[in-house]
Amino acid sequence: MSRADAARPRACLRAVALLGLSLLLGAVAAQSLPPEYEKLAQRLPADARARLQANAAQWAAWNAEQRAAFATRAARWSALPAPERANARERYAAWLALPADERALAQAAAARYAALPPEQQQALRARYDALDGSLQRGWLLGPSLGLDYAALQPLLAQLPPEQHEPMLRVLRELSAQQRKDLAVLVQRTPPQARDALRRELLATRWDERDGWFWHKLGQ
Repeated sequence: MSRADAARPRACLRAVALLGLSLLLGAVAAQSLPPEYEKLAQRLPADARARLQANAAQWAAWNAEQRAAFATRAARWSALPAPERANARERYAAWLALPADERALAQAAAARYAALPPEQQQALRARYDALDGSLQRGWLLGPSLGLDYAALQPLLAQLPPEQHEPMLRVLRELSAQQRKDLAVLVQRTPPQARDALRRELLATRWDERDGWFWHKLGQ
């Protein structure tokens, strides 16, 4: 058995323990924890413990009607198919990762969509549903990167995990024209050389990017 295989059961047990602890904290927020749960709580990372304590405090502050409403929402969530729950988690995580200005743009777009007549909403929905799945997921990056995602997708395909956050940060720092220039570079670059292009871009300081683009486009 590999080390990774051996670690999976422990990870599952930790997840189950955390879930049980969070439920217990919610149910007995105003009471002392049993010794075995108190010891487990003390072993949690400080941020995880703080989140659980905040959830417990919120639960304790709710009245019976609010707790019943939450229980109803939780039951509806649990009844959803697993792929639908995973999709919702991914979208929520993507929303949390958006900068404040991108969230504002997305909220404004949602408001404009909600104000459209039903037939126009259906037409836009049909256009979205017809997109390739990777392009749909590209819109999770927000209005600006979502608009450029189709042109940049070859650069982002098979992106190593350690480059994911740095690359998104760089792409959001680029101007609209720089992203267009990058899309041209991506199309010019053969697949086997795109990893080197990514590394060059990530290693280039923000105040040197105009020169970098000028040099690369002129090659």
